[in-house]
Amino acid sequence: MATFRHSDSRKAIWQLLNTLVPYCGLWYLMVFSIQLGSSYLVTLLLALPAAAFLVRIFILFHDCVHGSFFSSKGANTFFGYLLGLLVFTPFEDWRFSHLRHHVTYANLDARGFGDVWTMTLKEYQNSPKRTRLLYKLYRNPVVLFGLGAIFLFPMRNRLPTRRVKRKEHMSVVFTNLLIFIVIWVADKVIGWKTYLLIQVPVLLFSGTAGIWLFYVQHQFEGGYWATKSDWVPLRAAMEGSSFYRLPALFQWFSGNIGFHHVHHLSPRIPNYLLKKCFESIPALQAKPPLTFLKSLPCARLKLWDEGRKEMMGFP
Repeated sequence: MATFRHSDSRKAIWQLLNTLVPYCGLWYLMVFSIQLGSSYLVTLLLALPAAAFLVRIFILFHDCVHGSFFSSKGANTFFGYLLGLLVFTPFEDWRFSHLRHHVTYANLDARGFGDVWTMTLKEYQNSPKRTRLLYKLYRNPVVLFGLGAIFLFPMRNRLPTRRVKRKEHMSVVFTNLLIFIVIWVADKVIGWKTYLLIQVPVLLFSGTAGIWLFYVQHQFEGGYWATKSDWVPLRAAMEGSSFYRLPALFQWFSGNIGFHHVHHLSPRIPNYLLKKCFESIPALQAKPPLTFLKSLPCARLKLWDEGRKEMMGFP
């Protein structure tokens, strides 16, 4: 896999162009539709492809976090902050939690950083009634995938992650300041109502899709979780991360993140080389794929059964 751990700045620039230009174009059309007095349904229909491009923007941001998008560290940091502004996510702070996720995912003794709250069956059964009700509420699809999108990006990301240092804390402050400036400028140019009528549905649609993608990457039938003493990085990547095979168009908008087992085996491989890496190594292709239809029942998975070593629904 080492031959694919190199960045190509030309491909990175092309991805920025074929993502940011149509995203800005769709924003222009949505603003125009509102100012023209068209039905708000037109704006919402335009918000759907805009949200798809915003999901792709987040993947490019994600590559910057791993330092794999550009070969230059400075370019990754600059565009990490720029793209982070568009997805309402502070670069250094999210980098802290996400890199922590990469070294702790599927580890039952190190949960809580950059992951979906997951309890074991035993923990759930031994928890107070209040905790069980809170967990059930959190795991409700309407809350997790719907309200979660509105809570996470515009609200939760405005605060630093616990245990972060000054650099991560300042990235949150800086990003919040940039967001405030963008909203202030938008208010002067198009009006705050027009801005909200566009930004809110785009964030809701993209956030829902993004949370779903992240969810099925590690929450699927079977899967892999282990205590720290038994945790094996290779098994965590191959068995604890899904291969989410999507149609070509959705694969493009999701920046090949469906090859998630490949990504967790080698996070320094940029999104534009994940598919090529997958197709070049037979061992990676041996993993059973998770299709969109097969992924839908994953929403009912709530707990990890340590006895049977598999995900399960509520008892």
